Amino acid sequence: MSIVVTRPGKNQLVLENPVMPAAGTFGFGAQYRSMVNLDKLGALVTNPVSYRPHKAANGPRTVPLDAGVLLHTGLPNPGISKLIKQQRDTWRNLSIPVVLHLTATTPEDVRKSMTIIDNSGLVAAVELGLPDDLTVGEAVDFTRAATQQAETPVLVRLPLYDAYAVAEAVADAGAGALVVAAPPRGTARDLRTGAQVNGRVYGPLIKTMTLHLVERLAARLPEVPIVGSGGVHTAQDARDYISAGAVAVQVGSVTWVLPRAIELIARDLGGLVLTRKSDALADEWFTGMGKTDRTDTNDRS
Repeated sequence: MSIVVTRPGKNQLVLENPVMPAAGTFGFGAQYRSMVNLDKLGALVTNPVSYRPHKAANGPRTVPLDAGVLLHTGLPNPGISKLIKQQRDTWRNLSIPVVLHLTATTPEDVRKSMTIIDNSGLVAAVELGLPDDLTVGEAVDFTRAATQQAETPVLVRLPLYDAYAVAEAVADAGAGALVVAAPPRGTARDLRTGAQVNGRVYGPLIKTMTLHLVERLAARLPEVPIVGSGGVHTAQDARDYISAGAVAVQVGSVTWVLPRAIELIARDLGGLVLTRKSDALADEWFTGMGKTDRTDTNDRS
């Protein structure tokens, strides 16, 4: 099946599966290749990239929570030009589209980055990550900077708390699709150092908030494709987003705990998983079993 993820334009992002990783959880293509069959995913969404290099954050970066984790990385990356050179061979050899997550820093940096991306010929779409606590005008400026001159389709990832306020303006400014939403920001105390750490919050409870937003925005903006992102840990979580009006979903932090979970979710939504027969014995079926697994349990079909 083909899934059209972006609105009509010069180019569109079309996927063969509605499941992809969330930005910041899957690296740049090589990190999980030995653990996940990338062919089963709809696309690769990269870690965040900026026009200029970013160094990793200092001090505590990870704080375990009762139902998730708080993460502060500083978005380390070598900058858009160097990153594309580094990943050129990896991305050329992938069988799935590359969606590059571009961090919006300034409109001018976004414009320059889009020119570099267009010229590379390696990226199927850009996911523009908007900063938190921005005004509607700032959201429009960033979106126009990414879309007005670019050939590459642009999905705009909305900040969770500002998503409903800026969604329509971002769509009117040229967004090909909306990603709902970026992980919320939070603060937690690191028990090892006693320091208060600010970062993004990941975990299954995020789904309740983002699913509600997806449902409301899908009803409000029926002509704009929406990608649901937040708290997807199971195939049912992904199906809940599709039922709420999303055309595709992103799988996030569960990958850090169970790397193959994203593949199983993609295979389930792609119709590649077998239903257990009523008379199947315990060693004749397992969760996520694919068609060729009946004859070769090492084949990750």
